[in-house]
Amino acid sequence: MIAILDIIATFAFALVGARIAADRRMDYGGILLIATVASLTGGSLRNLFLGERPIWLQQPWYFLSILLAVAITIALRITRPVGKVVLAMDTLGLAVAVVSGVQYSLDHYAPSFAAVILGVLTAVAGGLLRDVLCQVEPVLLHRETIGTACTVGALVYVLIEPTSLPNGAVALISGAVIVLVRSLSIQKGWNLPKVK
Repeated sequence: MIAILDIIATFAFALVGARIAADRRMDYGGILLIATVASLTGGSLRNLFLGERPIWLQQPWYFLSILLAVAITIALRITRPVGKVVLAMDTLGLAVAVVSGVQYSLDHYAPSFAAVILGVLTAVAGGLLRDVLCQVEPVLLHRETIGTACTVGALVYVLIEPTSLPNGAVALISGAVIVLVRSLSIQKGWNLPKVK
């Protein structure tokens, strides 16, 4: 299940990264670079912290999902700012990446608190680096409570994972919590307090 989740998250993050790079009027090489960074950074850091090789070094076909996302972005030639579809893909990617990151960490004997941290890192690291490279305000640090949504979802996962629920149900519940928290934060304009 981890491999499937990673592929879904990779495609979603690559699509969002490619779209943002295209909005910044980057060339095809820049779009591919941003899509790759956005989609592979989080999972790579997770694996390195767990003493494992990044999955894309073992399974090069992960790049196919990145190339597909870039090809879709270039083929559609959409120049409007990031819209609801891309936002939905980003939210999907966050939910899937947190679930994948937490489960992968638990499977590799990380304690629960570390699994939560690594799950969040898996989801947000690529987007943070993407925004820095694209010279846009990092969404993670300023709005939409992305970090909060991912943390809540990761906590839900480690709390219900020891129960008799099947892994699929645990993943769906945790992912749904992330989608709900992020969607509400966008709809209601919720943000964490800032230093004044």
